[in-house]
Amino acid sequence: MHAHVQTQSIIDQIGTVVFGKEHQTRLALACLLAQGHLLIEDMPGIGKTTLAQCLARSLGLAFQRVQFTSDLLPGDVIGVSIYDPADRAFHFHRGPLFTQVLLADEINRATPKTQSALLEAMEERQASVEGITHPLPAPFFVIATQNPVEQAGVYPLPDSQLDRFLMRIHLGYPERHFEKALLQLGETRSRIASLSPVLDATAIPAMQQEVAAVFASEALVDYVLNILTLTRRHPEVVMGLSPRAGQGLVRAAQAWAWLQKRNHVLPEDVQAVLPWVVGHRLKARATLREFPPAALDELLAHVAVV
Repeated sequence: MHAHVQTQSIIDQIGTVVFGKEHQTRLALACLLAQGHLLIEDMPGIGKTTLAQCLARSLGLAFQRVQFTSDLLPGDVIGVSIYDPADRAFHFHRGPLFTQVLLADEINRATPKTQSALLEAMEERQASVEGITHPLPAPFFVIATQNPVEQAGVYPLPDSQLDRFLMRIHLGYPERHFEKALLQLGETRSRIASLSPVLDATAIPAMQQEVAAVFASEALVDYVLNILTLTRRHPEVVMGLSPRAGQGLVRAAQAWAWLQKRNHVLPEDVQAVLPWVVGHRLKARATLREFPPAALDELLAHVAVV
């Protein structure tokens, strides 16, 4: 089966469980293909965890879920060394981090110390314990969910960790007819369990290589650079986009173009992924909160399309 047909099959299959969220599913798939990590932010009960579970199951990847709480320790995520009296030596017992898809559920309910345990793994695809480096499986994809910061009992993710997420998406409440169907069908666990893998673990790295080979012209790169420069000079932005954000924007646009069955990136691809790549990276000077979407659209309008 052709790779593009397989990806559409994944999106269609997830749609049998997560109703009316095809666009968000496509963004999540683009994030994985761009070798990034995904942050899903929304109210409890919207379907964040369900989407993550459906994605992992449809991709045929090893999956682990960690429920982040205030008493979760870094060792609970990475693993610990345990002394074995039989050979008088310590042996490393791997934690749930050593998987292909890690669901970090409600990540902002854990303390900053535990949140930071993911940093090296997300950036370097490896974890260090007591001076020994342990490589992580490939592919390695973190899907973190978090509740809005206005919720009680949450620890806002620091900018350094937010920057490790290629995209942040929101799900929002379902439309009435989708929610009606959801209520009529009842619980979702059995429907998640019924999903069958569309791919195997070896297919994803090959797709990621195809995405990385999608052509981004010099003019397209200049377009992205103009966006970065404008955010750095904008009087209402606290801190402009970093070079890492620019790299992520190009990678995400390559993945989006690939999903549209193209071998080159267009400005429309950059525009399609821009809100989800930069929304969690920009803060408005007036409120010190995220840059409003309307202001982001206005900013983009000032950048000439190549």
